[in-house]
Parts: sequence; C-alpha cells; structure tokens
Amino acid sequence: MQLDIEEWDVPYDGTRSRDPWVGGDDTVWFVGQDTHYVGRLTASTGAFHEYPLEEGAGPHTVISDQRGAWYAGNRAAHIGLVDPDSGDIERFVPPGDGDRDVHTMAFTSEGNIWFTEQHANRIGLFDTENETFTMHEVATDRARPYGIVVHDEQPWAVLFGTNRLATVEAGELIEIELPREDTRARRLAVSSDGLVWYGDYATGYIGHYDPDTGEVEEWRAPSADDSRPYAVAMDSDDRFWIVETGVMPNRFVAFDTRSETWTDAFEVPSGGSNVRHMVYDRESNAIWFGTDMNTIGRAQLSD
Repeated sequence: MQLDIEEWDVPYDGTRSRDPWVGGDDTVWFVGQDTHYVGRLTASTGAFHEYPLEEGAGPHTVISDQRGAWYAGNRAAHIGLVDPDSGDIERFVPPGDGDRDVHTMAFTSEGNIWFTEQHANRIGLFDTENETFTMHEVATDRARPYGIVVHDEQPWAVLFGTNRLATVEAGELIEIELPREDTRARRLAVSSDGLVWYGDYATGYIGHYDPDTGEVEEWRAPSADDSRPYAVAMDSDDRFWIVETGVMPNRFVAFDTRSETWTDAFEVPSGGSNVRHMVYDRESNAIWFGTDMNTIGRAQLSD
C-alpha cells in the first residue's frame, strides 16, 4: 500500500481551512472556519474561488449536490446553501433556542441532510425539498454530538462528551455505551459489512460497534497514547484510515479491517497541525483532507 500526498496552500490567511468535499467536475469544496467563507478548489489547475459568508458564520462542514454547496453555519445557527454560479446564499435556521451550532452533516440517498449540533446537544434531519427540520434531543447532558455518517439511510454519530455513539431508529434517538469509560470518539465511518468504526481521540484506540450483535471490539492505534486519531475515512477495500494528530508531523495510517493489520504510516508534508475531517472519493481512490496549516490535501491510494 502506498499513499502519495499532495497539498495546496489556501490563498486566504488565517482560515483554518477544513472539511473538503469532492463535488465532481474537478471541484473540491471546503470551508474557512476562522474567516467565514466557503472555498472551491479546481484540483487540475490549483485555482481557488472564495464565497464570502456573513461575519461570524464560522462554517464547519460543507457538502454539495445539484443545488449547490451546503455549509454548516456553526457560530450563526443555520445551514446555508451557496449557489456556485451567482454566489447567492440561502439560510435555513433549525428550530428552538440556544446554540443551534450545526456541526457535521451527511446526505441521505434522497438528498436530505442529517446533522449534529455539538453544544445544543441535538441531532437533526433537514428535509431539503420541503425545507423542514426534525430534531432529536440527546438525553445525556453535555453529550456533544460530533461526527456523523449515514449508512443504509440510518444516521450514526459520536457523542464526543461521553463514551457513547448514537443513532436514530423509527424516530427515536438511541445512545450506545462503549465499554471503556474514558473513550472519546470524534469521527466515525462504516465498513461494507455494516460495522460502525470509530477513532478514540482520548486514549489512542480504534474500534467497531456491531449493530446486529451489540458487540464492540477495539485495537490500539500505532502511536498509542500519543495517537489522538481525529479525521477518519473508510476506503473501498475496507481499510479504516485515521490521522494521528498527537504526533508531529501528523500522519496517515490505515487498519485493514479484513486482515486486522496496520499499514505503514505516511506523514503529512506540511505537518498538518490538525487534520480534523476527511472524505474518501471512490472514483479517484483518494482521500481529501484539510489542515490547520491552511492547506487542502489529497492522499492518493495505490497498491
């Protein structure tokens, strides 16, 4: 297994460039959390385009479909939709009071959006056609819903303030306690067999939860206590990629979920500082990531 990593310097200062999303047609979307914009990279030319947002928007994640680029207005209590041609922005505000700090988002097959609200302690579903919200309160106080994915139309999220995962079944939010009390997962991914994989940021483990049996199995990450796995992704061969952010430079390493073995580690050329979120693009067999060094990167997989 080889991983060839290329990074592009984002031409906007102080942005905490993060959370890229492959939008097709040579387009990679990302957000600038600290200076409030949605960005677009044309990978073949290295050209960037900036869509400014309202001051204080604090965008956290971006995903795109035929309507445009949807972003999480984390600090301004909304989901936003950017029109790539005009730059016009629509805002959709979740119901209720308080933070409504939209954090991470994931599409259903019908183009609706599941999302987390970390400090509001909620998981929501946004119907993008009818423009309506369905909100689910997390019963555990300060659970901090964080990373979220959708598999077979079912959302799976991590509750970063606890040692728990969460899902929604038949309209009910269900919390799933992991065995070790000090586990703190931030991101997760699902393998082709339906197992839900997570990286334990606090103590340097990875593990999976089996929805059919309720069983959990864990493995120590290569850097152990120093690992701090943050961004994760599952590739088409069911290798569970993590970025160890507790070591400098940050480094990519994958756990082959079929053979239960680790690959070699691959350092992020810029150092990374923090790789917070990444996505696997099946068509190009590559992982896209953002860093706190203000870069957008592509990790190209090859055998």
